[in-house]
Amino acid sequence: MDRLIYIVAAGAQALLSRQDVLAGNLANVSTPGFRAELQALRAVPVRGDGASTRVYALETTVGYDARPGPVASTGRALDVAVQGNSWLAVQSLDGSEAYTRNGALQLDAQGQLVTASGLPVAGSGGGPITVPANASVDIAADGSIAATVAGQRPQVVGRLKLVTPEAPLERGADGLFRAADGELDVDPQARVQGAALEGSNVSPIESMIGMIAAARQFEQQIKALQGAEQRDQSAAKLLSAT
Repeated sequence: MDRLIYIVAAGAQALLSRQDVLAGNLANVSTPGFRAELQALRAVPVRGDGASTRVYALETTVGYDARPGPVASTGRALDVAVQGNSWLAVQSLDGSEAYTRNGALQLDAQGQLVTASGLPVAGSGGGPITVPANASVDIAADGSIAATVAGQRPQVVGRLKLVTPEAPLERGADGLFRAADGELDVDPQARVQGAALEGSNVSPIESMIGMIAAARQFEQQIKALQGAEQRDQSAAKLLSAT
């Protein structure tokens, strides 16, 4: 009976974790450049005398789905879709460099290029990128940013810092990605597609099916737990009657 309770409880907890991951992915199905989070489980034996036959199923993070999302043309000059396995560098809230595939850029009140959430976009030289007031912007395939003020020639005001990691990045609690070894160097071969955005690579249909399957499996775990409780109560009655 004791073994059954451990198995059922571990299974129910694993299914709750899976539901959280699927719900998070589904909530970001329309977030540009979002990478679906992947989940896996590993068996961990319970330590202690007499517990060697009990095993917990614990969640382990295996990273994210690296497949690119669909690219759609937006016609907006500040939108960019990063191509291949490259990433766009930004400055996170703690001041460290982080990476994203969300290329929905905009200009703040000071003319600084920022992300949709207001984070400064890093230039290839490491500093921010500032665009002159009332200037039209054109972003080239190599990330170079040309600003044109009415009646003047176009002027290059900066270049996006694009990186191509050799190893998978790590997702932070803020949704941004970071390299395990710190900041990455600029990749001069990285390219972007202007006036376009990469969509999320989350499949809403697969996520919904996964959530339904996890919910049904969780119900089976709870029924097994209730059955174990009923058998335990029946055994207790038999013992008290003797």
